[in-house]
Amino acid sequence: MNQESAYPYEPEFSFNKLLVDRINDVKYVLKFKKTLALVLTIGAMLGALTARLWTPTYTARLTFVVDDSKSAGGAGGLASLAGQFGFNLDGLGGASGVLAGDNVQELIKSQKLIKKTLLTPYDSTQTLADRYAAVYKLDKKWLKYSPDGKIVRFPADDKHNTRLQDSLLHEMVTLILNGEFGIAKTDKKLGFFEVNTTMRDEKLAMLFCTRMIKQSTDFFISTKTKRLRNNVNRLQHRADSIGVILNRKTYAASAANQSLLDLNPAYTTANASVDIRERDKIVLSTIFSETVKNLESSKTMLAQETPTVQVVDEPELPLKKNRLKYSIGILTGILLSAVLFSFYVLLSRKTVKT
Repeated sequence: MNQESAYPYEPEFSFNKLLVDRINDVKYVLKFKKTLALVLTIGAMLGALTARLWTPTYTARLTFVVDDSKSAGGAGGLASLAGQFGFNLDGLGGASGVLAGDNVQELIKSQKLIKKTLLTPYDSTQTLADRYAAVYKLDKKWLKYSPDGKIVRFPADDKHNTRLQDSLLHEMVTLILNGEFGIAKTDKKLGFFEVNTTMRDEKLAMLFCTRMIKQSTDFFISTKTKRLRNNVNRLQHRADSIGVILNRKTYAASAANQSLLDLNPAYTTANASVDIRERDKIVLSTIFSETVKNLESSKTMLAQETPTVQVVDEPELPLKKNRLKYSIGILTGILLSAVLFSFYVLLSRKTVKT
C-alpha cells in the first residue's frame, strides 16, 4: 500500500485564490440586485426608525481642582518635573492615605457617597433615587418584590430603610457605576479632575453631578481635618468653661474686697480669705490665657491644613444631548442588512451545491 494515499490531499494556501474566491462571492451576491436593493432599503428604514425611537441621554460635566497646601510643598517641584517624564511622585509631597493623589477618584466613586447622593431631594415629592427608578422604569420592574404591591419609595432618611430598599439602592449604584458616572484627571501633571454624569433625565443628571461633588467635598474635608477639628472643639469648650469660672471668681474677689471696708481690723482671717480668692483668680487667669493661646494656634493650624476643593466649571442647563443621529442609524442599518443578506445568499449557494 502506498503510504502517500493514507493522508488526505490538502491544497496549498494561495492568497491569490482566496482573493479570487471573495470577488466571485461579491459577483454572486450582486446577481440579486433587486432583492439586495429591497433589503438595503428596509435596513435604511429600520435604522432611521431606530434613530427616531432612540432614548436620548444628557451629559452633565463638572471640573474641580483640589488645593492641598501640605501636599503642595516639599517635593512639589520634583513631582512636577518627574510628571513631565511620565513618573508619578505624589507620595513625596507629604499627603498619604486614602485622600492622597489619584485616590480622590476612587473616593468619589465610592458606593457610600453615591447612595447618600441618591437620597437627596429631587423636588418636594421625591428623591433622586425615586426619580431615577421612574425614568429607567425600575419602579414598575420592582413591583414584584414589593410586599404590599405598591411602588418602592426611597425617603431621604435612610436610617429606617428596609432590606429591600437597601438592595434596590445597591442595584441603582451598580447601574450608575457601569457607564453613567465617571471621573478622570484632565492632565496627570495638574490637579484638575473632570466628572461626567450621563442620564436619561436632564435635571437628574445635573443634580446628581453637582451633589455628588458636594458630598465628596464634605467627606474629604471632614476626614482630612477631623483630628485638628476635634482638638479645636475641645480647647474651645475648655476655654468657655474656664471663662465662666473666672468670671465667678472675679465677682467673688470684688465682693470680698468690698467687705474689708467695714470690717474690724482685729479679724485677720478675712484678709486671708481675700488673698485666697485673689490667688485663685490669678491662677485661673493664667490658665485661661494659655488655653486661649493654644486655641488660636490650633485654629490657625486647622485653617492651614484644610484643603480647598474649588469648582471650576459647573453643569448648566441645557445639558449636552446625546442621541443617535439619523445618518449613523441609516448607515448602520444599510451595513447590517447588507452583511446579513450576503451571508444568507452565500450559505444558500453552498447548501444547494452540497
